[in-house]
Amino acid sequence: MILLTETQYNPPVQYFWHAFRSDSLLLEARENYIKQSYRNRCHILTAQGVQALSVPILRGGSRHKTRITEIEIDYSQKWCNVHWRTLQAAYGRAPYFEFYSDYIRAVYDRQPKFLFDLNVDLLRLYLKLLKLDKPLNFTDDYRAGYSDAVLDLRNSIHPKIYPDNLHVKPYKQVFGKHFAPELSIIDLLFTQGPASVSYLQ
Repeated sequence: MILLTETQYNPPVQYFWHAFRSDSLLLEARENYIKQSYRNRCHILTAQGVQALSVPILRGGSRHKTRITEIEIDYSQKWCNVHWRTLQAAYGRAPYFEFYSDYIRAVYDRQPKFLFDLNVDLLRLYLKLLKLDKPLNFTDDYRAGYSDAVLDLRNSIHPKIYPDNLHVKPYKQVFGKHFAPELSIIDLLFTQGPASVSYLQ
């Protein structure tokens, strides 16, 4: 089975749950950018509860829809520093923060120009950290539908859509008395470390 999704910023755990059960991964590279999705945001757990981190983008003067690969990141807002300080405050005491943080910070420090490239760089890193060695490809054109050999989850892994088809197993998190599901893979990695692989399997 081929897993087809849009690119996502620090994708949620659900994405990798599906990735472990797929033969290869296919990223939509010919779609137009859609607001209020995981394309430029992720959810983490802080002392104040679940918090969204959003990557600001440059929309330009065009009123036309913009292809996802052409969306530029707005670095004038110093969002990298804000996101990193928030991650440090949320996960600095997590068991595996020191183990993974330098790898993740290195991606931020490269400051890719385009949102698509940032998301792909982060995805490749997480696949490597999870030892998930599966082919990663990109679409050549936009198609509304695919054959049964493709699990099309475009716009299905979404902040406003709860994954009722996924049995979420609680794991120990840094904050809160109740388990917070559907956070970024960062939450799982920083708290579970190498055990993240068996959790997702």
